[in-house]
Amino acid sequence: MSMIAAFYGGKSILITGATGFLGKVLIEKLCRTSPDLKVIYILVRPKAGHTLQQRVSQIINTKLFEKVREVCPNLHEKIRAISADLNQNDFAISKEDMQELLSCTNIIFHCAATVRFDDHLRHAVQLNVTATQQLLFMASQMPKLEAFIHISTAFSNCNLKHIDEVIYPCSVEPKKIIDSMEWWDDAIVDEIAPKLMGDWPNTYTYTKALGEMVVQQESGNLNIAIIRPSIVGATWQEPFPGWVDNLNGPNGMIVAAGRGFLRAIRASPLAVADLIPVDTVINLTLAVGWYTAVHRPKSTLIYHCTSGNLNPCNWGKMGCQVLSTFEKIPFEKAFRRPHADFTANTITVHYWNAVSHRAPAMIYDIYLWLTGRKPRMTKLMNRLLRTISMLEYFINRSWEWSTYNTEMLMSELSPEDQRIFNFDVRQLNWLEYIENYVLGVKKYLLKEDMAGIPEAKQHLRRSFPVYYAP
Repeated sequence: MSMIAAFYGGKSILITGATGFLGKVLIEKLCRTSPDLKVIYILVRPKAGHTLQQRVSQIINTKLFEKVREVCPNLHEKIRAISADLNQNDFAISKEDMQELLSCTNIIFHCAATVRFDDHLRHAVQLNVTATQQLLFMASQMPKLEAFIHISTAFSNCNLKHIDEVIYPCSVEPKKIIDSMEWWDDAIVDEIAPKLMGDWPNTYTYTKALGEMVVQQESGNLNIAIIRPSIVGATWQEPFPGWVDNLNGPNGMIVAAGRGFLRAIRASPLAVADLIPVDTVINLTLAVGWYTAVHRPKSTLIYHCTSGNLNPCNWGKMGCQVLSTFEKIPFEKAFRRPHADFTANTITVHYWNAVSHRAPAMIYDIYLWLTGRKPRMTKLMNRLLRTISMLEYFINRSWEWSTYNTEMLMSELSPEDQRIFNFDVRQLNWLEYIENYVLGVKKYLLKEDMAGIPEAKQHLRRSFPVYYAP
C-alpha cells in the first residue's frame, strides 16, 4: 500500500500554474494514483470565448490524461476551476471562491511562474515574487492547510558554482522591490534592473531567488518546502515516455534541429546538461508534500531535483545522442540535415554566424510564398536565435547542487512508494530517454504521423544539395 497515494485521498488541493507543463503532469499523477482525492482547485485566468469548464476540458481531454480517464471516470468532477489572475490584487478571486479556498484547502502546490528569461523585470517580480507573497498570505488564513510546496528552480542561485539546500540572500530585500514597483515607471525599472540583478543572467533566475526569500520571510507557522528542479524535459516513464507539449528549453532546439533550421549552437562539450524529466519532478513534489505534512520538519527544507551530481550527461554526449536519433527518426518536412562537429574543445556544434542559421528559414519562406502560403520561418528563426542566445549562459557552465534532503527523502519511502513515486535519476538511461524525447516531440508536440518515418528518410536523402549549401 502506498503511503503517499493514501495520504492524498480525501484531500482538497490547490494548484497554481495548473495549465502549464508541470501543472498538467501534477494533476495527472495525483488523479491517477489517488483517484479518491476530494477536489483539485486550479487557478485559471479568464480567456475570451472560453468558459472555465471549457478550459478544464482542454486540459484533461488530451493524450496525457488517457490513463486517468480509465481509473477516474468522474475526472471532471474532481477538478474545480477558480477564475483568477495572478497579476491582480487578491488574484481577482471572487469572495465566494476565496471563502471556499480558505476554508477547505489542505495542500498547496505553487507552480505558477513566468519562465521567460527576457521578461520585463516588473512583470517577473509580479508573478514570481508578489504573487508568491499574496499566496502565502492566503495560506496563513487556511485552518486546514497541512503543507505549502513552492516550486522554484535550481538556477535561482546560478551566480554561484556550488549550491547547497539553503536559501541565499539577495542584496535588496524583496519587500522593498515589491513596494518600489508600485511607483517606479518603466524607464526607471529598465535603468535599475541590471544593478539589481548583478550576477544573475536574467530576470527569471533573479526573481525566483527573490521568491525564495519571500517564502523564508513570510512562512510564519506554515509547513513549507521548496523544490528546485533544473532543466525540465519530457516525461521519462509516466504516464508514458516522451510526452511534451511546449517549445520551451530543449524542446524548441530539438524541433529546429530536427527540421533542419538550426545548424549550430555554442555550448561547452564537457558542461553538464542538467536535464530532469518532468515526471521525476512531479514524483518528488508529491513525496515532498506527503513528508512535509506528515513529518512537519522544524524548518523549511529545500530539495534539489537535478541529475548532474547523480547521473551526469554532458552537452557533447547529449548532442551526439540527439543527432544519432535524428538519423533513425527523421522529422517530416525536414530539408536539411543537422551539422555537428564534436572535436572542438570549447564548442559541441560547429558555430556559424546568424546568416547561416537564417538561410534555411529564408529558403523555406520563399517556398511558402511561391506556393501561396504566408512566410513565417524567418520570424520563427529570429525568435529561436534570441532564445538560444539566452540559453548559452546555461549550456556553457556546470553547477554542483547538493542533494542531501532529496536523498534523505528517498530513504524515508517504502519500497512501494519508491516504485510508484520514483525520483531516483540514477536509474535513468540517457540514450533511451533522448530517443523517447525526440519521438515525443514528433508525436505529441508536432503531431507528426509516425508512419511517415520512411518517407521522411527518403526526403532527407533528396535534400543533400540543400544540406551542402552554405
